Amino acid sequence: MRTWILIGALYAITSASAQDSGFGIGLIVGEPTGISMKGWLDGEHAIAGALAWSLGHGGVFHLHADYLIHKMDLITVGKGKLPLYFGPGLRLRFWNGDRYWHKKEWHHGATTTVAFRFPVGLNYLFDGAPVDLFFELVPTLDLVPATWFGVDFGIGGRYWF
Repeated sequence: MRTWILIGALYAITSASAQDSGFGIGLIVGEPTGISMKGWLDGEHAIAGALAWSLGHGGVFHLHADYLIHKMDLITVGKGKLPLYFGPGLRLRFWNGDRYWHKKEWHHGATTTVAFRFPVGLNYLFDGAPVDLFFELVPTLDLVPATWFGVDFGIGGRYWF
């Protein structure tokens, strides 16, 4: 029985989609930390997002979605691909604890913020393996309830189906 499970797992890994098509899910660690997802629209455009927690701000629940443009041939590597990506996105944060850190001070009560974000990152796409790795810096501009500039960052990886 274990032999059939191993054969099935190897088949699933080797028959999985490339990282520049299909859908990937994995983890992002940083600001925020949580579950990362990405779906390709075509060979250079994707929608990416996360369901995460902003641990450095008092336990904030964080959602974001980005429209990403990938420059596939800008950086060449020996194996795989290393595209630079960037694009616009939106972020929602939900605070509902006793207190939270925002705008360099502690606040009390619940609130929701809406922000514009513009991620810029690198995404390593492995040859022959259904996984990728990424690093991104994300300037953010809170729009609601007040204007505030910040920077998010993350490093992570995804498995591709």
